[in-house]
Amino acid sequence: MVEQFGIEGIYIVHAKKGYEYHAERINKLFGKNGLNFEFVTDGDPTCFTGDLLQKYFSNNIQDVLKPGIISCTLNHIFSYERIVSNNNKFALVFENDPFFLGNFVKQIQKIAREADTLEPGFIISLENTTLKFPETKKLQKGKLLYPASRGRCAGAYLIDLKGAKDILEDLRTTKCHQVIDWWHNSLIEKNVVKMYWADPPLIEQGSHNGILSSTISSQKRSIKRRVAWQAQKYYKMYILRWFL
Repeated sequence: MVEQFGIEGIYIVHAKKGYEYHAERINKLFGKNGLNFEFVTDGDPTCFTGDLLQKYFSNNIQDVLKPGIISCTLNHIFSYERIVSNNNKFALVFENDPFFLGNFVKQIQKIAREADTLEPGFIISLENTTLKFPETKKLQKGKLLYPASRGRCAGAYLIDLKGAKDILEDLRTTKCHQVIDWWHNSLIEKNVVKMYWADPPLIEQGSHNGILSSTISSQKRSIKRRVAWQAQKYYKMYILRWFL
């Protein structure tokens, strides 16, 4: 359904144990939408070895980041390796708590068409996690992708083959020393990869909107968090962006 638009791989960053509900929900959600995917779990803390961490991360990474955060970041890296190995033109990478906003399949097809017009070597943020959006004055009719200097976390994005290759090439000489979200920002600042924001966003993370608990956060789902999220989203998406 999306392969004909160049999206040749879908990878879900996941944990080996403890989040069976997340896996069950993803299987239903993606199956309902005709999306073939694979879980990426080889970066689980149970798989950590000294050699493995040294290959991808700075020497003191375990003093800087908690095991769950290292695992999440490593599974993103493993997703890039699969993209390159599978020679995917475009690929989607998700963390394990996505909620689709509207008709995801229809919208991602439009984004893939527009991505074909971009210079290769990019990441397209598909989510609203930071509740940051392109300024209203910059929006153009029929345009979905807008250049950005930072990511909007790493819960859902489209990446092209060159982007994945360039990230892995940089990783060979400059080891990762940050959580995946901040590492993306470092790569953008170094011009290793370009960032675009999809507007309107296609994905909302359940660990941020209050519906689900996160695999790497101590925050639990709650009605209070859900109400607060909805209020902030309305203000920042429909009011604040007019004054930026």
